[in-house]
Amino acid sequence: MRQILPEWALSQVDAVTLGLQIMLIIACAWALRMVLTRLIRRIAERYGLPPEMVIGVRRGSSFLIYGGAVLLILDRLGVSATVLWTAITGFAAVAAVAFFAAWSVLSNLFCALLIFTVRPFRLYDHVELLENGDKPGLKGRVIDIDLIYTTLAETTPGQPDTVLRVPNSLFFQRIIRCWEGTPAGQ
Repeated sequence: MRQILPEWALSQVDAVTLGLQIMLIIACAWALRMVLTRLIRRIAERYGLPPEMVIGVRRGSSFLIYGGAVLLILDRLGVSATVLWTAITGFAAVAAVAFFAAWSVLSNLFCALLIFTVRPFRLYDHVELLENGDKPGLKGRVIDIDLIYTTLAETTPGQPDTVLRVPNSLFFQRIIRCWEGTPAGQ
């Protein structure tokens, strides 16, 4: 039987075939994403879906399509699905443990960002954190706001001055009473 390709080209056939398969996977993923995007747009127009939902569904479907394409490409490159699955689940488990371990710190950091942007109180304001509407709570003058704590200076007549370090997240879990300057009654 006569050979179609020259001898020097036979060694490159596997690499060219692999490249063509990868390009075909990418083209199919792109085409599928375009079809799904049009379908989602038509459904949204027909049923009057909110734009936030449409964007979320479109992004989710794109993630799934391109994620599947990456997995197919890795399979074509010889990466074992078992090894890949083990790596992904191991990473997810470590990330979940780290997230839960750092939850209170992350919460306080986020609340510090909110305190700096929303400004429910400012430096040198007098604030009181109420347990509920009628019970007195933590009270003092704001002398410092950092990423984890807000520092309140407590001044009680007849007692030495004290400093309270209140976690920033507490300001978003309680009712805040705020006075600019000197609080009423002092």
